[in-house]
Amino acid sequence: MFAVLKTGGKQYKVATGDIFLIEKLVAEAGATVEFDEVLMLGGDTVTIGAPLIAGASVRAEVLEQTKGPKVISFVKRRRKHSSQRKRGHRQQLTRVRITEISTAGIVTAGTETASADAVAVEAAN
Repeated sequence: MFAVLKTGGKQYKVATGDIFLIEKLVAEAGATVEFDEVLMLGGDTVTIGAPLIAGASVRAEVLEQTKGPKVISFVKRRRKHSSQRKRGHRQQLTRVRITEISTAGIVTAGTETASADAVAVEAAN
C-alpha cells in the first residue's frame, strides 16, 4: 500500500518503511509525527481525494534533524560599478521513516513482505 502526502508545500509518494527527507518539522529524534494531508491512497484499489481523503493519515518516526547541501548565490554587477555578493544557504531538513498508513479505521503497518507471510499462514490453516 502506498500514499501520497503533502507536507512543506511538496508531495511525496510513500510506503511503509520508506525513509526520506522533508522540510523541517518541530520534533525531536525518536518522536512520532502524523500527517493528515493525504491526497491519494493506493494498493488493491486506488482512492483519490478531492482534495484530501477524510480520515486518512500517515504516521512517521523522526530519525534526525539535518541540513541540506549548501547552495551558493553569486551576484555580480558589470560595467562601471564592480560589485560582487556571495551568499550561501543550507535548508534545514528532517529525516523520517514511515511506520503506518491508516484510512478510516483500517491500519497498514509493517512491511509488505510481512503481510504476504500472514496471508500464507492463513492459507495454510
